[in-house]
Amino acid sequence: MSQPASKPLPGATDSRNLAPLEIETPCWTLSADDDDLRAVPVPELAAMLEQLFLIRHFEERLLELSKEGLLHGPAHASIGQEGAAVGLMSALDSADKINGTHRMHHQFLAKTLNHARVAGYNPLEQEVSQQSQEVLFSTYSEILGLSSGYCGGRGGSMHLREPGAGVLGSNAIVGGNIPHAVGYALADRMRGSDAISVAFFGDGAMQMGTAYEAMNLAALYKTSTVFVVENNLYAVSTHLSEQTRETRLSARGLALGVPSITFDGMDVIAARRAMEIARSLMAETPGPVLLEARTYRHLHQSGPLRGSAFGYRDKDEEDAWLERDPTRTFPARLERLGILDAADTDRLRTRAQGAVDAVLDRLIEGSGDSRRLLPSLWPDPATVEFGIRGDLSELKDRRQQEESDLAETDSREARFQDVISESMLLNMERFDNLFIMGEDVHRLRGGTAGATRGIGERFPDRLLGTPICENGFTGVALGAALNGMRPVVEIMYPDFALVAADQLFNQIAKVRHMFGGGFPVPVVVRSRVTQGTGYGSQHSMDAAGLFTLYPGWRVVAASTPHDYIGLLNAAVACDDPVLVLEYHQLFSKKGRVPASDWDYIVPFGKARVARQGRDATILTYGPMVDICCEVADSTGLDAEVIDLRTLDPLGLDWDTIETSLRKTNALLMVEQTTRGTSIGSRIVNDAQRRLFNLLDYEILHVTGTESSAVVSKVLEEAAFARASDVEAALRQVIGDRNLNRTEVMK
Repeated sequence: MSQPASKPLPGATDSRNLAPLEIETPCWTLSADDDDLRAVPVPELAAMLEQLFLIRHFEERLLELSKEGLLHGPAHASIGQEGAAVGLMSALDSADKINGTHRMHHQFLAKTLNHARVAGYNPLEQEVSQQSQEVLFSTYSEILGLSSGYCGGRGGSMHLREPGAGVLGSNAIVGGNIPHAVGYALADRMRGSDAISVAFFGDGAMQMGTAYEAMNLAALYKTSTVFVVENNLYAVSTHLSEQTRETRLSARGLALGVPSITFDGMDVIAARRAMEIARSLMAETPGPVLLEARTYRHLHQSGPLRGSAFGYRDKDEEDAWLERDPTRTFPARLERLGILDAADTDRLRTRAQGAVDAVLDRLIEGSGDSRRLLPSLWPDPATVEFGIRGDLSELKDRRQQEESDLAETDSREARFQDVISESMLLNMERFDNLFIMGEDVHRLRGGTAGATRGIGERFPDRLLGTPICENGFTGVALGAALNGMRPVVEIMYPDFALVAADQLFNQIAKVRHMFGGGFPVPVVVRSRVTQGTGYGSQHSMDAAGLFTLYPGWRVVAASTPHDYIGLLNAAVACDDPVLVLEYHQLFSKKGRVPASDWDYIVPFGKARVARQGRDATILTYGPMVDICCEVADSTGLDAEVIDLRTLDPLGLDWDTIETSLRKTNALLMVEQTTRGTSIGSRIVNDAQRRLFNLLDYEILHVTGTESSAVVSKVLEEAAFARASDVEAALRQVIGDRNLNRTEVMK
């Protein structure tokens, strides 16, 4: 279709050089008529009406519980928006994956109720099924924070997950969920499944860059993803016209080549038809579809009051939308067409209310002001940390190896930079569910640092070059990981992790714990640290300190080619998120590696004694390992140098540190990075707590300055810790201790 210019350019007197822009992407408006409704089997229509009543009464009772003080946390009710949820879900299968936002009770219940429905169930002839009641029970339990909830009470109202039903998680970060759905569909396509994914979000999220990035990636990779924007006109209290000049949100698809459909979100049948059409479009032409459901929430952002009570909309507007409420209009339409009668409607409504009330009776005891949640259903406080990370049982059968185990005849010399790409290629052969994504990884003979050299020729479908959108493609990776894949994400420079901060830290770091644990999140992030290369303040960060703030991440750094192979192998096979840091200063370093068999791991939580010594213990990592050893060798200061290898606080090898400290009784923490992104302060504090009785001297911390790296060579060198700083600290510790000992002897 074409779209001519609507009016001449300002000041233009000649329009000869203006031509309409040809736009091939369709953008439709959909309505559903009575024939569309009649095409749906009567038992299915009855089930949809039953769901409307169940969801409505579920939330009405939930708001009452909140008023009683029995709900801890917010209650973002979807009252008014149930029609789109019920209609859309009726066109999905259990294998289809969905996610949503903080307001997802309606979608979650519709999807899980459909999953629980047994074949042949007809609500016109049967009471609300036991399976449906169990869905209501587990959902209430989760929202109320009880152990009988889907996530053990961890997620509550805003973090709902039931993977068996295809609900892979709702999200309290606006827009945070959208790229995950692209990852779900990408994973299904890589496995040969025809399942689709659906991301639900609101008009507020549509204004976020994450939505644009996710839709662009879905179109680029041709994933079967349906983006459903529930346009209820308000982002909390901000009207859509105050959020964007173009209020036809479905028009966003035109810019990205994504077909779009706008429909009445208060019309159950229109919603069903929209999803059916979306499925047909994706089957015919691979790629995503954008659906805009124009709907309305009758209440404020959270709680039982109407929006007019807060002054951002008026009662006339609310009353007009109330006339279109799906719990009114859908049964009225069924009765008008003679499909149901008023008695059928009343019976379905009464049964739904009774089922909800019966479920609450299983959760609450007492009466009046003494009503309370059953104490036996509260989770055990001792389990509060369960699920932050796994137990590494997936690595227990992998062969462990140290460089000292290598026989001279069965090893060869290899360059650090070369083993990155070679070991990555071997892991691609080892795991058929592994893929790599990142900027330029598919070009330049292995990306900007050669880390993917040779992989594109062998595995072109599993090496995904990306646009410059770290937050978007990192979110896609998480979605794929939650759907059975093992993504390796290359973040070109660690500083760019801040662009992807929401996905790395709000999402990946927390997803397993907040959803109750017990499932894998195998995301590997690789990043090259370029300190000392003149790339300046925004390309030279060491991200170890940033990632170690979040205990869901494991963080590793190798200082030898042998250890890189083993740590990368462990990271790829691990079911936890792992950051693998690669230091550019080490790329030209050579070291011994196995001649052929690289199928080994260096276990997480196991440090390496890089140099034996008696006078002081140095804890360090990355390029500072060799520097510390050289300082000790050249000065005669007999330091024991420990290469930490695993840097996250929960994974530090305190046994090796303690063994060394029992010998030296003095400790230094040495790192090259600037002070602001240092991990050393945390390690020093933990060492002081754990090992105070073994110390004869204060713990010294050698690190860079407060300055980030700058381009000037001399200033960059001044910003980071150097060999002279290590030597000065060693001389201070060893000299002062010897002086103290002499004083004691006197």
